[in-house]
Amino acid sequence: MVRRAIHRRLLRRSKLNSKLSRPALIAAALAGLAATGIGAAHADEKVQCFGIAKAGQNDCASKTGVHGCAGEAKVDNDKGDFKTVPKGTCKKMGGKIDEQHS
Repeated sequence: MVRRAIHRRLLRRSKLNSKLSRPALIAAALAGLAATGIGAAHADEKVQCFGIAKAGQNDCASKTGVHGCAGEAKVDNDKGDFKTVPKGTCKKMGGKIDEQHS
């Protein structure tokens, strides 16, 4: 709602309120919505690949509970730390997918 109110104020103050720019504004809004849908579809194509993260480059908390944040891995290729990678690439990189955490 706040975004909508700000957007309305900007439209009133600018020349975007003309008849020619309304279709462009609608097209841009629809393109943004379409892009959001595309991004959500690609999110399903990623997996958590354990055992490939370099020290300090893990994506999230350790599954063993050694640390609770991204970037806190202490050693390379720790089996408890993961990187998010495209589906189908984990095993090629020498990692393992933990089905409970993916």
